[in-house]
Amino acid sequence: MSVIPIVTGAQTEVLHKKAQKVKDPNSLEIKQLIEDMFDSMHAAEGMGLAAPQINRSVRVAVIEYEEKRSVYINPTLTSLSKEKVLFEEGCLSLPGQFFWIERSEQVTVRYQNEFGEDVKAKMSGIMAIAIQHEIDHLEGTLIIDRYKKQKINPKTPVWR
Repeated sequence: MSVIPIVTGAQTEVLHKKAQKVKDPNSLEIKQLIEDMFDSMHAAEGMGLAAPQINRSVRVAVIEYEEKRSVYINPTLTSLSKEKVLFEEGCLSLPGQFFWIERSEQVTVRYQNEFGEDVKAKMSGIMAIAIQHEIDHLEGTLIIDRYKKQKINPKTPVWR
């Protein structure tokens, strides 16, 4: 297990590239990557991390919230609620920068877990925000990109 430096900078190429699908979620390479991602995320005091943030362009993301570790391999959002929330997001790849981002309040995501099992999960609250943020990374989108494109609805509830 290793701490790998977080890739930073809004213009960094790997952060704007769509990540490749993982073919074998049970490979030793992916198992090692997952552990390295948790170590790197903890060292940076983050809550979530996508593989491109440590210069690996594969569809793997990790989130740790309330001491529960979650691994998302090849995640896809399959439904997004019409209800939106506005949340001030930061990103380990954009240190010190925060943006108000409008996200769906609830989502459904399909993915493979760290054992290669297919999972479908409904999420709401902070977990819904976090998985949308990490999947954005896997699609090559940073919060600054989303911030510049969004048209915020003034009726959207604000979370702090």
